[in-house]
Amino acid sequence: MKGVIVAAGYGTRFLPVTKTVAKEMLPIITKPSIAYIIEEFIDSGIEDIIIISSRRKRSLEDYLDREMELETVFRAEGAEDKLRAIEPYQARFSFVRQQRMLGTGHALMQISSLVGREPFIVAYPDDLHFGNPPLSAGMIETHQQTGCSVLATIHDPPNLERYGVLRLAEDNLHVTGMVEKPAPGTEPSKEVSIGRYLYTATFLEYLQEGWEKHLEAGNAGEYFHLYALEKLMEEGAVVHHPLPAEERIDTGSPAGYLRAILKAAAADAELRPVLEKEIKNLQG
Repeated sequence: MKGVIVAAGYGTRFLPVTKTVAKEMLPIITKPSIAYIIEEFIDSGIEDIIIISSRRKRSLEDYLDREMELETVFRAEGAEDKLRAIEPYQARFSFVRQQRMLGTGHALMQISSLVGREPFIVAYPDDLHFGNPPLSAGMIETHQQTGCSVLATIHDPPNLERYGVLRLAEDNLHVTGMVEKPAPGTEPSKEVSIGRYLYTATFLEYLQEGWEKHLEAGNAGEYFHLYALEKLMEEGAVVHHPLPAEERIDTGSPAGYLRAILKAAAADAELRPVLEKEIKNLQG
């Protein structure tokens, strides 16, 4: 199974830094946020990773390449710890550029020839998962048990009205629909979709079909993946994979990004005392 990371967007909520720095390369302490997705994929047994980028994201390719100059310096110094820190990932990477920013559906259409007829996992790098086992591993298991496409979900998060909320079948597993940003009290369930999906190959067929309808209707704007997803739901071919809300952080906003940094610092034995001291200073 291949993993796909959608990383072509502008990252406008982080301007001005994203004027020149890819949002996916913003560091969480010493590791760029995209590394968390890559490591989740690898820890889930995924060895082929496709990154959908754009012309402003060359730093992603550089980050995943070898750094020969540093390797030479560190070997000469006998700095094994630094060598391990820059060691390339044991995975095969492919890059596809979305030349026009026409939405996530259009972006995913760019990878159809690379994934073929096999299921694949799609990750949006705003959604980071810190749990064990890795989120993608659990989704793969759910797919193997059901044969369906799989949506990762969290239960009853704060501000439920900001999410796509699932409509569930009687078995509480299959997804029959999704309501985007429902008014409080009208939501069909408490399960909300987050930025991790496992799709079967049929999804790409419906994605192409929806794109053609999009163009026939004279639409020139962004095209999203909802048409294809809804077709799969109509066939009873979509299930959800729940995870604890506390294991997921949305880094798509500065506030969420700060939470990720604080969580990483709290988990680091050297940085946690610094964090605790600063919290006391703020409270004092």
